[in-house]
Amino acid sequence: MAGSSEFSGRPPLFATEKPARVVAHAYRLFASTIFAGLLLIWVYRATHLPPRSSGARWWGWLGLSAAELWFGFYWVLTLSVRWSPVYRRAFPDRLTRRYKEEELPGVDIFVCTADPTLEPPMLVISTVLSVMAYDYPPEKLNIYLSDDAGSVTTLYALYEASEFAKHWIPFCKKYEVEPRSPAAYFVRADSPPDPCDPKEWCALKEMHKDLIDRVNSVVNSGKIPKTPKCKVRGFTQWNEDTSYTDHPSIVQILIDGNKRKAADINGNALPTLVYMAREKRLQEHHHFKAGSLNALIRVSSVISNSPIIMNVDCDMYSNNSGSIRDALCFFLDEEQGQDIAFVQYPQNFENVAHDDIYGNPINTVNELDHPCLDGWGGMCYYGTGCFHRREALCGQIYSQDYKEDWTRVVRKTEEVDELERMARSLATCTYEHNTLWGIEKGVRYGCPLEDVITGLQIQCRGWKSVYYNPARKGFLGMAPTSLGQILVQHKRWTEGFLQISLSKYSPFLLGHKKIKLGLQMGYSVCGFWALNSFPTLYYVTIPSLFFLNGISLFPEMTSPWFVPFAYIVVAAYFCSLVESLQCGDTAVEWSNAQRMWLFRRISSYLLAAIDTLRRMLGISETGFALTAKVTDSETLDRYKKGMMEFGSFSLMFVIIATVALLNLACMVFGVARVLLHEGATGLGALFLQAVLCVLVVAINFPVYEGLFLRKDSGRLPASVSLVSFCIVLPLCILPTNMQT
Repeated sequence: MAGSSEFSGRPPLFATEKPARVVAHAYRLFASTIFAGLLLIWVYRATHLPPRSSGARWWGWLGLSAAELWFGFYWVLTLSVRWSPVYRRAFPDRLTRRYKEEELPGVDIFVCTADPTLEPPMLVISTVLSVMAYDYPPEKLNIYLSDDAGSVTTLYALYEASEFAKHWIPFCKKYEVEPRSPAAYFVRADSPPDPCDPKEWCALKEMHKDLIDRVNSVVNSGKIPKTPKCKVRGFTQWNEDTSYTDHPSIVQILIDGNKRKAADINGNALPTLVYMAREKRLQEHHHFKAGSLNALIRVSSVISNSPIIMNVDCDMYSNNSGSIRDALCFFLDEEQGQDIAFVQYPQNFENVAHDDIYGNPINTVNELDHPCLDGWGGMCYYGTGCFHRREALCGQIYSQDYKEDWTRVVRKTEEVDELERMARSLATCTYEHNTLWGIEKGVRYGCPLEDVITGLQIQCRGWKSVYYNPARKGFLGMAPTSLGQILVQHKRWTEGFLQISLSKYSPFLLGHKKIKLGLQMGYSVCGFWALNSFPTLYYVTIPSLFFLNGISLFPEMTSPWFVPFAYIVVAAYFCSLVESLQCGDTAVEWSNAQRMWLFRRISSYLLAAIDTLRRMLGISETGFALTAKVTDSETLDRYKKGMMEFGSFSLMFVIIATVALLNLACMVFGVARVLLHEGATGLGALFLQAVLCVLVVAINFPVYEGLFLRKDSGRLPASVSLVSFCIVLPLCILPTNMQT
């Protein structure tokens, strides 16, 4: 790598560590036994195929065989990800000793919001304030808020945040406050913690409360006070014809950190703070979040043009003031950092209840799966909490002689008015016409998961990425607290991943001979989420229906072929439980995660597969569903009590309730039939089907609770119950006429 001999005597700024060999060998031995079990199951299905004359049993057998072949193939994909994990460790103290503050690169931070109702302004500015207060030279820090709704109340909230920052930032740095989101900080601290001065702490808390009151008052009334209008020219851009979907480009530099025209209460410089609402017109496609990020890249290029870009969702505040310096350890390492395009932090959530019923804790993913992707040289870009090298994000191809010039940025000399004028011209809705933006430059267009495609293309240009998961989490966000929100979110993700897999951006096509095969397979684990829906739905319905009618699809308990089936189930689930516990989950959280795994596969994944097919046939167009970041108090109370939130009619709820009712009916009447006609010994040939049916029933307990026991507004509506019952009744009757 370029520069390796020149800097070989310096200690590295980061370390890459692998698990102990004994651990790796143990896992590979375990994986080998699972694979052997899969082979035995496939052999059993092939050698014990029932005759065509057996009718329903023959077709049921073929279906299970296909499902088990798919499960085996998918397990091999997941195994490829787990094969070679790496863990990163940054040394920011070495960075401090090696680089003076004035030698550190500038950092542009992008915060995106799209709807002031689903993403309230106070939520947005709490995130903005948290990144303004990073432990980093303020003259090197530039924060940009993209308001895709073009909401005047969001600009007002940002103006208020710029005033509050004059007090908040020096307070944070004086007392080394963590986290640096004022909303999160004051919620956690009921009284002044050491070493804060009580009077100063109480005064700032009261100031923050006044900030909340002022912003919420404007949000509720929609009227901006006169004082901000006089100070901020941007407010004159709005008129009675301005709407969320039709408005001009607006760029307002609220704090000009470049010329130090604004300072905090101690006279120190403040970071640059910029508001941007790109132009939107009804006749122009705006490309959702990807279009917003590309507009930010261009606007920032004329205001600050920092070589490092970080983007974060508006609901995911900074929880670690040292995150920038940690990320720079990877970029600035002279021997190992030249080919690193982006550093991805994991997503973590602050609002997750103990024993969360929705499986929101993703500790296993963060602690195991992502380090394994990193081991193949390519952690995915997940759209938030990510630090990018600007040149790589803008289409630069990596070459062996590439070397970043961190001092290349020239401070802008233009006046604010001129900078804003130039920036507005780069945020028009027609600027990208006949350009490579969204194709070769910036964030990619044409897919709900624009971030994943962007990261993959960057890696195919020769760059690498890094996954960094520090002990103190870099960012904390808001997890959905209702089943509907979660399923809709996963449906959008699944559609995006499937579209990638079926397009020219498929990891196996785009990444052929450009990235490692293991990384291609790792991307495909998510890419084939949707295809898991069909075998999973088959497996949780057909065996149960056949159990109801006494038709065996699995080996008897006394058969040697029973062993691989039992071993696969027990070993796989035991391993999953152990991994989950090691990563910090509770047994209850693991159990809840298994339930959500089933719910997502039979609802979100299924509808994502169907909608993707419809889109490919031209029946529907790509859309974007924004996940709500606010939850009413009753829903939140039920969530904290571990009650699953349904509440409204949804096709996904119908599917889940139908599977639950079907298995309940099959379990009750199937067991009754066996005991009445054959006795307990009759369960021998149907034992695995009985166990599967019972497990599905146990998993669906919250569904039965929502159907039959609960009276609150979060229960399953009667319309869902009625539709599900009308589907289940003929399914339970029909197979009796199919027996031979």
